[in-house]
Amino acid sequence: MSTLSDLAQAQGCLDDEDVEWLHRLAGDGQLLADLASADIVIWIASADGSFIAVAHTRPSGAATLFYRDIVGERVRPQWRTQVQGAFDTAEIVDSANPDWFEETPTRVRAVPIVRARRNGGDGERSRPIGVLTRHTNLGEARTPSRQQITFNEAADDLFSMISVGEFPDLSAPTSPRRGAPRASDGLIRIDVDGVVTFASPNALSAFNRMGFDEELEGESLVEVTTRIVPPSRQVDESLPVVVTGRAPWRTDVEARGVTVSLRAIPLKDHGTRIGAIVLCRDVSELRHQEQELITKDATIREIHHRVKNNLQTVASLLRIQARRTHSEEARDALTQAMRRVESIAVVHDTLAGGLAQKVDFDEVFARVLKLVAEVASAPNTRARTQSTGRFGVLPSEYATPLALALTEVVTNAVEHGLAGQEGLVTIEAQRTDENLRVTVRDTGHGLPEGRIGQGLGTQIIRTLIQGELGGTIVWEGSDGEGTTVTIDIPMRWVNG
Repeated sequence: MSTLSDLAQAQGCLDDEDVEWLHRLAGDGQLLADLASADIVIWIASADGSFIAVAHTRPSGAATLFYRDIVGERVRPQWRTQVQGAFDTAEIVDSANPDWFEETPTRVRAVPIVRARRNGGDGERSRPIGVLTRHTNLGEARTPSRQQITFNEAADDLFSMISVGEFPDLSAPTSPRRGAPRASDGLIRIDVDGVVTFASPNALSAFNRMGFDEELEGESLVEVTTRIVPPSRQVDESLPVVVTGRAPWRTDVEARGVTVSLRAIPLKDHGTRIGAIVLCRDVSELRHQEQELITKDATIREIHHRVKNNLQTVASLLRIQARRTHSEEARDALTQAMRRVESIAVVHDTLAGGLAQKVDFDEVFARVLKLVAEVASAPNTRARTQSTGRFGVLPSEYATPLALALTEVVTNAVEHGLAGQEGLVTIEAQRTDENLRVTVRDTGHGLPEGRIGQGLGTQIIRTLIQGELGGTIVWEGSDGEGTTVTIDIPMRWVNG
């Protein structure tokens, strides 16, 4: 299914700010649909003079008219005149008679979508950028309750604001949709003085759980909130603005172990504030889950940090032991073990710096390369290293074996290929969607008679590349012509 941005770009009649405005409005499509108990469709003018549906929201508490999504479809002939009229006149156009849609009687309202211009005159502000249509199913008409009447009045107020560019409000901070209060979760309507004129049963229940046992209607929402919030609890500075309905913000109220999320939507009549609706939702369980996730993430971060510190401690002990041993063979073995431990510690150090289980391997390998150059260069060896290409982001379970394997390969190139001479070791990374290829070349002695070493380092490399990463490794070279090591790792393993 095409997105709003794709459809708008295909028609080429809107600029980026227009599309952003429509995105904001579509983000509140569910609110409008629930308040109006109707399907909400957003249309934009097409290049051929018609209109294309770019967004569609079904009501959660009423029957939908459109069982199939109509996004991407052209406006139907029975709505064309009404939609065109709202677009041309910048006025709300209601259907004169019930409209029939697939044998269902409906009532259609066409609302021009006007974007507020920051530096434009009145003439510029009146130009609609699209049309919103409300499609009400009259087949299930019944005597409306007081709640439904209030919801419809709020919807009408918002439609009027949409037609003059007062909704959505760009000053409203963007916040995560997860946990955002909806009309069905609880709705409170307040007048211009902040006094509650209506509270839905769900809204009243939410405040009852926080310790308010009386009726909300007729009460000042600010005073009610002040009464239920413990004096010792730190209050969000945006709370007074939200409960008075003066700004389109969100905040949380916490009392008696219950957390209620509040969202204020100021209602205006041509610039004059006439009150507000405040949506409320009990998010106690959601906030508890979020706190658990934060705790677990902090624990994982601390574990990575401790593992990294422990590995560095082990490496330091190996370094001390290597310096004190009198056996050259033992000293080499301890030094190699120290280097391997430090290369693993580099990966864990990167993981400890964030909560993601993926690492930028280019950053990791740059640190590993410095480590190898410091440790592996003998007094008579002058080795330069050069890295080209990009490894990209890798999962941590593959970053550790690859870092350790490349440490061994580059170390062998420096210690054996360039022993007692000056030379260059180049590492080239080539990554595609299917494969990661790493090529390590040195300008050193080459493989004696083309033979591959059988030492511990070679065994470690084979085990890591072939066993853990499911890849292949090939040594090429001859005596006096340097060595080339090619490592291929299938991306199906890297992405696994």
